Amino acid sequence: MEKLKRSILKRPVIDMRLKKGMRVSELIGSMESIGGFSAQHMVRGVKILEKMMDDKSAFNFLSFPADIVSTGIRGVLASMVKHFDAIITTGGTLDHDIARAAGGRYSLGSFGADDSELHKMGVYRLGNVFIENKEYGQKLEDAFTAIMGDIYSSKGYKKEYSASELIYEFGKRIKDNGSIIRQAYLNNVPIFNPGILDGAFGTQLSIFAQDHDFKLNLIKDELLLSDIAFDNKVTGALMIGGGISKHHVIWWNQFKGGLDYAVYITTATQYDGSLSGARLQEAVSWGKIKEGADYVTVDGDATIILPIMISAINMV
Repeated sequence: MEKLKRSILKRPVIDMRLKKGMRVSELIGSMESIGGFSAQHMVRGVKILEKMMDDKSAFNFLSFPADIVSTGIRGVLASMVKHFDAIITTGGTLDHDIARAAGGRYSLGSFGADDSELHKMGVYRLGNVFIENKEYGQKLEDAFTAIMGDIYSSKGYKKEYSASELIYEFGKRIKDNGSIIRQAYLNNVPIFNPGILDGAFGTQLSIFAQDHDFKLNLIKDELLLSDIAFDNKVTGALMIGGGISKHHVIWWNQFKGGLDYAVYITTATQYDGSLSGARLQEAVSWGKIKEGADYVTVDGDATIILPIMISAINMV
């Protein structure tokens, strides 16, 4: 008992000392011994990401939902693409990334705005981001029409595409190098989007298919994800937010015995039984994460946590 006691009390809490000109990596290092509740999880997340990226045998996933693509975190995500082997995201990511690549102006707003008044003014609210109707729907529709028309008239048009193949073709034609889709194309990183029809892009695609010889093959990407799971002995994932993007990562990885590395950033609570709130240790019970894996759940807002973690390991 005394040996166990000494073991669990071996690390003292040390006061944090900030200094002028402190580097982010130094800040994270100094946070390691301060105690500080969720700070410990963030520090552990940084260490796991470093280990995951250093493991050259690992096939690494990046997953995230669409909401943060409406914020300046879009730029962080675009810069991170080249460090991963595959991306899994949601339908709205295409909406926001393409609209902003086409010059759509998103504005800083307020969580406490009067939504009835915003509706009368033709302004959408996404949390505390304001988006004028024409800066979202019209920008996306015009960009989609031009790009899809070019794909359709090109010599390499195939009549049937998987979601990742179609997104690749869009990335080839998007001119904005700050675009997530564009960076995925430039770095040959596939974007899997199991919810591609859930949003404005999906609606435009449905309209296009009504009078064009076009089919979307949703099964093809699932078979490719299956191949990735079975062909790679070591896999890792940085998962931002929950829902379909997180679940698609852990679901397919269960077929190889689970993820070897996993970092999950979330603001959701686990006590409603939701997938978004489920801590990574719950995924161990399903075999989606290995029992001996390096994993951590970091509680907090990704718009705060992600830039700090990514800067700490210089993943830019």
